[in-house]
Amino acid sequence: MKHKFLSAFILLLTVMLAKPNQLSAQRSRTITLKEAIDLAIKNSKQLKESKAKIEEATAALREAVERKLPEAGVSGSYLRLNSPNVNVKAKLGSNSGGTGTTGTTQQSSGQPSSAMYGMLHASLPIYSGLRIRYGIESSKYLEEAAKLDADNDREAVVLNTINAFDNLYKSRAAVDLVNESLQGARQRVKDFSNLEKNGILPRNDLLKSQLQQSNTELSLLDAENNWRLANINMNLMLGLPDTTVLTVNETDLQLSDAQLKPVEDYVQLSIQNRKDIAALGLRKKAASTGVKAAKGGSLPSLALTGGYVAADIPNVLTVTNAINIGVGVQYSLSSLWKNSQVEQAKAREKQLEASEEMLTDNIRLEVNQAYQNYLSWRKKMEVYQTATTQAEENYRIVRNKFQNQLATTTDLLDADIAQLQARLNAAFAKADASVAYNKLLQTAGLLLNQTEIK
Repeated sequence: MKHKFLSAFILLLTVMLAKPNQLSAQRSRTITLKEAIDLAIKNSKQLKESKAKIEEATAALREAVERKLPEAGVSGSYLRLNSPNVNVKAKLGSNSGGTGTTGTTQQSSGQPSSAMYGMLHASLPIYSGLRIRYGIESSKYLEEAAKLDADNDREAVVLNTINAFDNLYKSRAAVDLVNESLQGARQRVKDFSNLEKNGILPRNDLLKSQLQQSNTELSLLDAENNWRLANINMNLMLGLPDTTVLTVNETDLQLSDAQLKPVEDYVQLSIQNRKDIAALGLRKKAASTGVKAAKGGSLPSLALTGGYVAADIPNVLTVTNAINIGVGVQYSLSSLWKNSQVEQAKAREKQLEASEEMLTDNIRLEVNQAYQNYLSWRKKMEVYQTATTQAEENYRIVRNKFQNQLATTTDLLDADIAQLQARLNAAFAKADASVAYNKLLQTAGLLLNQTEIK
């Protein structure tokens, strides 16, 4: 017995010591929607990837521009030779007196053991069938498209943050409402126990109230679990420690007072403002430029060339100050019957045109779905608000009837459950209507410009 008492005492002491450490590890923080969006944009891994893609596109543009610059290179070698047979013949020029010989040859009998040579060459493109120009133009389009993709990703991050903020609010509201209902259920069980002891209430009714208390406790466990998961998800999105306990305010999810425009206006705004359709339009321009560049491959190239050569073969040959400059022309005859690159470029252009048409249709559908969804949630919000008032009044009436023995315990418990469900629906509808409105703005390309996010 003493041993059991000592073990229990140690366990209790351990729990008491552990609780302060656990509480100290958790940090509570009240966060607004604006702060959440700023943190999400700052710490978003998706936006970091988008930034890297912009840097890649900028580097590709710089590479295209650098093709206009001269090409230069240096090469040289030092060679060890065996015992070669060298016979160098050179034409000798006439002397100034006219007594020299012409056409005679001079033979070297030296046997070199090594050889050295060095070359410096450079070329400056003058004309390349406009491939350089079109390459720069195409790279500029792709760079702008990458920037628009980043803006589109930024809108997606903002909308995801609003959704996470909404889930965190709803999960916390569920915990509070279910916990409030649980307190009422516990008090009811306590009252029914006293009535049952005095023989006023049947034991079966007490068991019904106890069963409802147990079910409410299970609902509270589920609600708390959902809240913890929503809190961790929000911390991951914002780059905060997992142990941070976030508190949000319902006022951040209030609906805008702005007049709702007709759905066709939002469709037109989406065509004008959506970053993804603008990026696809730039990629289509880049593909069109790519067709011109591919056609330029069948044209000749012209370049200014120059170089310097030095060589030394002991006992045989020494070359210095050999400078050359000229113009080089290159033309591929096979381009007359090889035109697959042009066909591929035209096919890519057609693909992007079809993609643009499909994206436009999808955007029209998205806007209409978001518009109807928002109208539905606005109506649901009004209906749930009315239903909450009705459920609360119904519970009050049924409770009075029960106290006057005009209603059964089952009627009272059903009215209490209906009241809790109505309150949950009303709390969720407010947040979901706000999210639906922001989704409508996102589909219309207005989310980053709207002033409702403070």
